[in-house]
Parts: sequence; C-alpha cells; structure tokens
Amino acid sequence: MKKYRFRFLFYIIFPLFISSLISCGGDKTYVPKPMGYIRIDLLEKKYVLFDSSYPYTFEYPSYAKINPDINKNAELYWLNIEFPTFKGKIHLSYKPIKRNLSLFADDAYNLAMKHISKASNIEDSRINIKENKVYGIIYNIEGEGAASTYQFFVSDSISNFVRGALYFNVSTNNDSLAPVIDFIKKDINHLIETFKWKKV
Repeated sequence: MKKYRFRFLFYIIFPLFISSLISCGGDKTYVPKPMGYIRIDLLEKKYVLFDSSYPYTFEYPSYAKINPDINKNAELYWLNIEFPTFKGKIHLSYKPIKRNLSLFADDAYNLAMKHISKASNIEDSRINIKENKVYGIIYNIEGEGAASTYQFFVSDSISNFVRGALYFNVSTNNDSLAPVIDFIKKDINHLIETFKWKKV
C-alpha cells in the first residue's frame, strides 16, 4: 500500500507542485498598456435647411441645434450651431460690407493665425461657388493644442460677410477628438456648399 502511495505522490502530486513553482516564479516585467481613447459613436448624417430672418441660408446636420449668439459682444445675425453629443459648436458671425471686405478678410486670417504657436500646420483652401456668389477661404488648422481646428469665411464680395469657427467645450486634445473633428468638418463643408445669400 505504501508503495502505491509513493507512486501516487511521485507521479501526480510532485509534477503539480513543480509546475506551480515554475509558473509562479521567474522574473516578470510589468509592461503598461498604451493609453487609449474613449470610443465615440458617430451619428448618421442627415441635413435640414436653416431658413429664417437671417440674410443667409444653409443646410446643417439634424443632430445639431441652432441658437442665436447671446454673448454680450454678439451682433445682429450671429449664431451658434451646437453639437450637444460632442460638446462642440460652430460659431457664425455676420458683418455687412461697406467697402471694408479686405478688413474683414484680414481679421479672419489673423484669427486663424493666432493658433500658429500651437499648430503643426495651417492649410488654406479657396471657396469659389459662383452660382451662389459664395467666395472665401477655409483654414484647416492641425496640431494637438489648437483651440479651433477649422475656420472659414464666405462673402458675396459686395454686401455680406460671414466667418465661421469650430470650437469644443473640452480640454484641447485634438488627437482624441480627431474622429469628431473630421466628422464635423464634413458638416461644415456641406454648410458651405449649400450656403446662399438672402435679402432681408
């Protein structure tokens, strides 16, 4: 009986004991996982027409809300297109032109260039939609710390000028916001493509 007990210990228990020692021991180095970002679910793109008492009209996404700008420095026909899901907004400011188009265009340029210290690159592209008399420039501002990554202005070159800028109400970490920024850039491009002037 003792003989069988010894064989049982030797062939069953002893290998289990050795394997547990080997698996628990050894020089293990902890390797931290790389930092990840929160998953962001993007929405289905659908657009609705903004057509009010303003001197311009355009299509904006159905998941956004339009509110008049109530800032104390706001002027007539200024508004915000707000994206509650993403804590972002497109701020639109309107100016009537009175032989001062170059001044407004210079201001839009300077406001975009204010981000140059935080930007890794600033690209501009022309807007030229002749059928709607919509002309201007888009400023695509790249860089992790840039507060506004997409700005533009449009004008009919005679009477009306609108400047737009994209902002987020979160700390500036544009790497983590990149999917949302790209998503809303498409909405801004659609806004520009459907932009029209009105007489009020």
